[in-house]
Amino acid sequence: MALAVGIVGLPNVGKSTLFNALTKKGVPAENYPFCTIDPSVGVVAVPDHRLDALSKMSNTQKIVPAAVEFVDIAGLVKGASEGEGLGNQFLTHIREVDAIAEVVRMFDDEDVLHVAGRVEPMQDIEVIDMELTLADLQSAQKRLERLERDSRNGDKDLVAERDVLRKLVPALTQGKAARTVSLDEKEMKIAKTFQFLTMKPILYVLNRKSGCVNVDAENGERWRELQGFLERTGSQYVFVDAGVERELSDVHDDERADFRRELGVADDGIDTLIKAGYSLLDLISFFTTGEKETRAWTIKRGSTAPEAGAAIHTDFKDKFIRAEVVHWDKLLEAGSWSKAREKATLRTEGKDYVVQDGDVMEFLHS
Repeated sequence: MALAVGIVGLPNVGKSTLFNALTKKGVPAENYPFCTIDPSVGVVAVPDHRLDALSKMSNTQKIVPAAVEFVDIAGLVKGASEGEGLGNQFLTHIREVDAIAEVVRMFDDEDVLHVAGRVEPMQDIEVIDMELTLADLQSAQKRLERLERDSRNGDKDLVAERDVLRKLVPALTQGKAARTVSLDEKEMKIAKTFQFLTMKPILYVLNRKSGCVNVDAENGERWRELQGFLERTGSQYVFVDAGVERELSDVHDDERADFRRELGVADDGIDTLIKAGYSLLDLISFFTTGEKETRAWTIKRGSTAPEAGAAIHTDFKDKFIRAEVVHWDKLLEAGSWSKAREKATLRTEGKDYVVQDGDVMEFLHS
């Protein structure tokens, strides 16, 4: 399932450093704007302790984790919607991803230039979000103008598109994101076809830096303003120290915890970010396990058993008969597939079953 999270933000906030930490790829991370012109893509394994536990139970030869795709997109600047700083090119790259991870600089460091001359996280967010909104507004206004004319013949599809845009354009005009507009299921389906930037789910990545003054630690007006915004809007966010995580990406797993303690960074920000990105895309994992392989399969939340089966092979959907299902923790508790059947924690489900995150499954097809 090729779904991608785009890493965006102002220049010099730590996007490429973060991407390097995520993928261990040598993406340019020089300290100047626009060093990353073409987007770089990395496929990252989703950390999942359930996968390891299942593989141990099955004495698995091979483990295949779920994955999420991250795209490093060059820095946006004020005026990007008008083409400033190669803005149109970068906005196109954002349009091609499914969700946005907006990196927000949280540290003061005289050695790392800030395009505005001062670190103000809330202002940075406002600049990026406004550029995305303005780009959507331009696109929406042009489309609505055309539909106002073309829908006069009464075509139901065109009228439906027009009506959705009549709801979206006023909100965008007020500087509000398209995703904040209340739409019913049918309207939302139409709205997604417009590929508006502000319709995409967003995760704020608050990038600290070890050894510097960090906005949240300072606990002053800048942090209170940002905190108020995040709480008021119900926004998803994670903390990360991109620089430390980049250094730790080259350290052996056995030594990483010690280095983390020395650097004063307790949590694994990269693991947290990857999991948050996976969740942001509304993805869940189900598992298959055996001696040859234990694998996490990626599906959209709300998928039925036949739809989940298609992640393995199209025949599992088209020729679906039934699926045997047990939740991962119940399978571990039983100790094996056969014992789970004996304990009646293993059950048979039909084509209408909605797969749950953490289900372990076997499919029967014709």
